[in-house]
Amino acid sequence: MHGAHDFLKALAMVLCVAAVTSVIFQRLRQPIVLGYIIAGLIIGPHVPIPLVADSAIVQTLSELGVILLMFSLGLEFSLRKLFQVGPTAGITAVIQCSLMVWLGFVVGRAFGWTPLESIFTGAIIAISSTTIIAKAFAEQGIQGKLREIVVGVLIVEDLIAILLMATLTAVSSGAGLSAGQLTFTIGRLALFLVGLVVVGLLVIPRVVRFVHRLERPEMLLVTSMGICFAIALLAQEFGYSVALGAFLAGSLVAESGKEKDVEHLVEPVRDVFAAIFFVSVGMLIDPALIAQHWVAVLVLTLVVIIGKLVGVGLGVFLTGNGTRTAVQSGMSLAQIGEFSFIIAGLGLSLNATGQFIYPVAVAVSAITTLTTPFLIKAAGPVANLVDRKLPKPLQTFAALYGSWVEGLRTAPPQKTMGARIRRTLRLLLLDAAMLAAIVIGTSVSLEKLTATLENRGGLGASVARLLVIGLASVLAVPFCVGIVRLAHSLGELLADLALPPGAEGKLDRAAAPRRALVVTLQLGSLLLVGAPLVAVTQPFLPGFQGAAVLLVQLVVLAVGFWRSATNLQGHVRAGSQVIVAALASQSQPRSTGEKGHGEEQLKTLHAILPGLGEPTPVRLESSSPAVGRTLAELNLRGMTGATVLAIQRGEGEAVVPTAQEVLRAGDVLALAGTHDAIDAARAVLETPRSPEAVAP
Repeated sequence: MHGAHDFLKALAMVLCVAAVTSVIFQRLRQPIVLGYIIAGLIIGPHVPIPLVADSAIVQTLSELGVILLMFSLGLEFSLRKLFQVGPTAGITAVIQCSLMVWLGFVVGRAFGWTPLESIFTGAIIAISSTTIIAKAFAEQGIQGKLREIVVGVLIVEDLIAILLMATLTAVSSGAGLSAGQLTFTIGRLALFLVGLVVVGLLVIPRVVRFVHRLERPEMLLVTSMGICFAIALLAQEFGYSVALGAFLAGSLVAESGKEKDVEHLVEPVRDVFAAIFFVSVGMLIDPALIAQHWVAVLVLTLVVIIGKLVGVGLGVFLTGNGTRTAVQSGMSLAQIGEFSFIIAGLGLSLNATGQFIYPVAVAVSAITTLTTPFLIKAAGPVANLVDRKLPKPLQTFAALYGSWVEGLRTAPPQKTMGARIRRTLRLLLLDAAMLAAIVIGTSVSLEKLTATLENRGGLGASVARLLVIGLASVLAVPFCVGIVRLAHSLGELLADLALPPGAEGKLDRAAAPRRALVVTLQLGSLLLVGAPLVAVTQPFLPGFQGAAVLLVQLVVLAVGFWRSATNLQGHVRAGSQVIVAALASQSQPRSTGEKGHGEEQLKTLHAILPGLGEPTPVRLESSSPAVGRTLAELNLRGMTGATVLAIQRGEGEAVVPTAQEVLRAGDVLALAGTHDAIDAARAVLETPRSPEAVAP
């Protein structure tokens, strides 16, 4: 039990050293989080500096920082907003976590670690740090869609972490994890979340509104903090993380409509304890252990940064959020944090891992914590570079794909089509489950089945073994083929919803866009099912057979995708010519206040040219920052995701633009992309320049 003196001494030491380092880093124009981590290194037990704080006390205080940060994050994301980003967050988190678990296992085995240690390594690097990202986003003032997607992914990752810990506990104890036990774990988690949300929605918003009407800020603060810690404690009692409980508490308080007032009151308290959390991370850094295991730390750090960039970027892009948002999301989530410590500690407590796993996890977390602010800051320029380096067909596809997914989301519900999609999805998941069962069952029972064939069939050991593996392969082939076929069927059904085919016997003007969409959705479905399948079966396979099969299928689809993207490029070029002709056939009015006939004509082209989104006209005024710049210099597609299909210029003149097209005042740009992308492009094009910039 710690005395009051020890508690006060540790708190004073942490805050005083953190204050000095944070001021220094602020003056150096570096992220303050780095200053907190350096403060932790200074007062930690591993550096010979005569300033040492009690690690246990600091660790206890840091838990408050996690709770308050997650509560503040929940205040910004009501339950309705969370449900809006749910599909994107779910798909992205599943792809990313599956990829990282597989990579972690492969790296662990390459270093000669045991299969169980390698599985724990995969789980450790799979979950990003909500606390680190929340602080980095707050420092850099990142808001909007990017923040919503990243936070949604983090919440789904926390739920996946809970399932991973339950699975690892069962496997490490030797009891194994049956399908019934896994179903029970998932059902219990779902019941807890639904029960908490339903009861919370009935009670908490009313309580917060009642206290707010009393117009006593201190009462509102105390009530909100009480709700936060009570729900965090409730989550812990049920065996879940306090971070999940605190986030849900914030979301429930946000439903009251008074979240801004609560956030303003909580902010100073949150910042103090958040600083303590990052100091506690710094105290865990042991330079001697990092030096001892520097190769593993370096490799896993690179795997975390590159793997999460690829996994998150793919998931976010496939859900229709554009290249820029995909790259920014991937670079934002390229770190591990508090859940990694919990999983590493779980491995130690179960005697499933060696002592080296925990310090390696801490070192990787510390390094990626240091790199996260810089990666977030560099995400915009990197996204622009990626967009510029993409081949022209992929640039065109990326600009239009988001509008197709947007059309899919807003398509009116159809009972028959919806039932077919759900049935195809169920069959797809069933085939994946059967394939996993065959692989795992064969691996677990291989020796027993081999011995049975030896004894009863009189076969040699090697022949019997090959026969068992051959029979299992024959059984697995129909399910592999079924997954590919069902993924294609699902892609066709979803593509027909987004881009409905025309009447039979008539020219299908959306054929090229639909083909590209079908292949992309098939790729996404295969990746969404195949990535978890490979991650689950990898520990039961001697090599990389599962990953190789998935890779071959993805490469075959990638070839088909490239052909579709090339055809799409020709379709868009032809469509741009049609738009140019439509614009050129209309006379441009002289009055700047009157809308041109060309712009009206542009709005009717969506029905004639499906697959090009809804071409939207934007007129450039003389004060626009785009005037006098080329499209390459403006980088409109890289910044916003919208692309310029055609330009109307003057009386009866219209052009299909190139990257070197210089924009002029009075030009009407035909923009294509999602509604968000077009709104962002409009904001860029219509923001007036300063008078000095306009003057010659």
